[in-house]
Amino acid sequence: MGAALGLSGAALQGLLRNPLADPSLTGASQGAALGAAPVFYFGLFPAAGAAAPALAGLLGAGLALLLMLALAGSARPAMVIMAGLAISTLTGAALATVLNFAPNPYAMQELVFWLLGSVSERGLDHLLLLLPALLVGGWLVWRQRRLLAGLSLGEQVAESMGLAVGRGGRLVVLGVALLIGSSVAVAGSIGFVGLLVPHLVRPLVGHRPDRLLVPAALVGATLVCLADIGVRLLPPGRELKLGVLTSVIGAPLFIWLVWRDAKRWL
Repeated sequence: MGAALGLSGAALQGLLRNPLADPSLTGASQGAALGAAPVFYFGLFPAAGAAAPALAGLLGAGLALLLMLALAGSARPAMVIMAGLAISTLTGAALATVLNFAPNPYAMQELVFWLLGSVSERGLDHLLLLLPALLVGGWLVWRQRRLLAGLSLGEQVAESMGLAVGRGGRLVVLGVALLIGSSVAVAGSIGFVGLLVPHLVRPLVGHRPDRLLVPAALVGATLVCLADIGVRLLPPGRELKLGVLTSVIGAPLFIWLVWRDAKRWL
């Protein structure tokens, strides 16, 4: 999950030329959460067992992705951002409605806990469900590494290099949505990893977006593993969810990174 989050964050920030671009911008994470809600409420996909929320989440993420791509119509940064925000808002409103009309408080509590993000009680069946989307999404992003490098010089320069900016951009968005949707479907929402990891790694690769992909995936996986170990080492009692811990640590660290970069312009 951490590798998918780190890779998708690096790819999306490179595509949009925006260091504040967050992987959840595609709407796939909200779609995955919305798709998983009926499993907790109505027991859909009983044959899937513990992997039922992940399966339903993948379906929800896929639907959100199709809507976002249809609405964007192109891979231009402004259109991707607006379409992503529109789908995120729509699915977020739908999820809030679903939570409001929960059939019983226990089902709602279970869904909320799942949304907080955790890799505990995730087994081989979840990994097998995640792996195809992870491989396909990672392959789509990796194939467009030359495009990401060209876009760092500007869209017109990339086009003059013979790169298919429109088609390649859509493939990057598709790959990111697969990575994020599958991650959220399996582990819930783990915040700040996709946004923060590229900032930590970028100075080490000379600010080259094409060289950032693999290190960002490795650092993202390492960060999630360390955070999960930290959660498990806490004193027994009420469990602290992994997504909560990454947000609590990630938010101040991201503020520090922004403050550090802002000082360079003073």
